[in-house]
Amino acid sequence: MATLSTLQQADIQHFIHPFTDSKTLGEKGTRIIERAEGVYLWDIEGRKLLDGMAGLWCVNVGYGRQSIVDAVSKQMQQLPYYNSFFQCTHPPAIELAKTIAELAPAHMNCVFFTGSGSESNDTNLRMVRRYWDLKGQPTKKTIISRDNAYHGSTVAGASLGGMSGMHKQGDLPIPGIVHIAQPYWYGEGGDLTPEAFGLQAAQALEAKILELGEENVAAFIAEPFQGAGGVIIPPSTYWPEIKRILAKYDVLLILDEVISGFGRTGCWFAAEYFDLKPDLISIAKGMTSGYVPMGGVIIADRIAEVIKNQCGEFTHGYTYSGHPVAAAAALENIRIIVQEKLVEKVATETAPYFQSRLQQLAEHPLVGEVRGIGLVAAIELVKDKSLRQRFNSDIGVGTWCRDLCIEHGLVMRSVGDTMIISPPLTISLAQVDELIEKAIKALNDTYAKCMVYK
Repeated sequence: MATLSTLQQADIQHFIHPFTDSKTLGEKGTRIIERAEGVYLWDIEGRKLLDGMAGLWCVNVGYGRQSIVDAVSKQMQQLPYYNSFFQCTHPPAIELAKTIAELAPAHMNCVFFTGSGSESNDTNLRMVRRYWDLKGQPTKKTIISRDNAYHGSTVAGASLGGMSGMHKQGDLPIPGIVHIAQPYWYGEGGDLTPEAFGLQAAQALEAKILELGEENVAAFIAEPFQGAGGVIIPPSTYWPEIKRILAKYDVLLILDEVISGFGRTGCWFAAEYFDLKPDLISIAKGMTSGYVPMGGVIIADRIAEVIKNQCGEFTHGYTYSGHPVAAAAALENIRIIVQEKLVEKVATETAPYFQSRLQQLAEHPLVGEVRGIGLVAAIELVKDKSLRQRFNSDIGVGTWCRDLCIEHGLVMRSVGDTMIISPPLTISLAQVDELIEKAIKALNDTYAKCMVYK
């Protein structure tokens, strides 16, 4: 049986990790997760951790769902793979497309399957540009995104995203993609009220459209709330103003729901939560609860009709589009969410309790703001609460807190000095209490460590 040290050594020698400083990882050693059940993980040393991030925002129904395992096994025995090219398909892909269409906003009844959220956003870029070509407006090619947005890490996905660190490592963004300011009131709102700042941030979209020319702008892509950017939830005035601007200038809305979809906000999709009518919705993660990789794009009828009836061959697709095993996993995952009424439970029970308990952390001397919706939240760690003043970035307070969370048996993620939480939708009220108790211990220890910098 392999030991911790032999596994760590093999890991450093052979496995290049995503979004990781490999040199630092080699010095510290990899944390090896061995098994999981419900909302808990166990590492190879036997340490039990409450997974406050649902894997990577994705394990919505929790770990250890035997019925998903059974559905995948059965499908593998019957048809482990076939493609959806060459006028072919198979029952799982058909059934999944129909099921998702029934859950999606009423004006969206078609799905294009991908292997990930990144591939979904690559697909959006191709589909939007092809749509405008077919509509006789071929100059409408530019897609507007936001600073600090995350839309994947492929060339197109990273370009659509607005993370400067990613752009520096690849001469990105590619042409035809531009960015505007993010609606981050706590970090960038200054003396404005959240409502005034929300309008200001939204009106940056109109200014950019006018700068580029309406005839050149194809779409605006945005997360309903920015996930990897730090769970940035727009002020209440933001989305209504964005809707007005998009309608005025005939610009499509691509809503990236890779994180927010399949119940995270207490609605099946955050489009409903924020009263939005997107043209395309990017999906992945909670679609299969991460048990098998899969993604997709939900397509509004007005886009789908043009692609289906005027396009001829749409020269885009993936080997694994609509993979039968992944589709089987997604169908069983959705069945669980429906049968256990997880979306309704999040809306009426778990999320209100979760958000209420989290607000108690706002009194902590290290916490500048706690914000969240549904089962997702952010905790801002600051040097001075009254001034919203942060610690110097080179101190790494968020990293300290993340590591201290692990010491107390909790997985939270740090984005700079913002701690983010997104637990499985199956988390119980008692487990929410456990999460808060462990977070308080980690915050107390982090605060003690920070005192030298106060």
